[in-house]
Amino acid sequence: MPTITTTDGVNIFYKDWGSGQPIVFSHGWPLSADDWDAQMTFFLHHGYRVLAHDRRGHGRSDQPSTGNDMDHWVADLAALTEHLNLRDAIHIGHSTGGGEVARYAARHQ
Repeated sequence: MPTITTTDGVNIFYKDWGSGQPIVFSHGWPLSADDWDAQMTFFLHHGYRVLAHDRRGHGRSDQPSTGNDMDHWVADLAALTEHLNLRDAIHIGHSTGGGEVARYAARHQ
């Protein structure tokens, strides 16, 4: 199971399929990376590298009692992006994931 460990010790699960320009999907509350499988499969078959992660507190990622807020979620997304050396990535978010993507773009682009 692919994971990264954040600076505060939380393990974040992610999916990373294919090659090409990356598209990163951020899920809504209280979903998981699996909710993007149909979209990921579509873009994978069109030549993109597709990625999705389970936000901390969700799915297969750790379930910490602290750090379940937008600042930590954005820092986790930035850590994943850096760990995988993603360049020229397209970020797509739904619901809470939309807020995560907007704050990520404002802070890390």
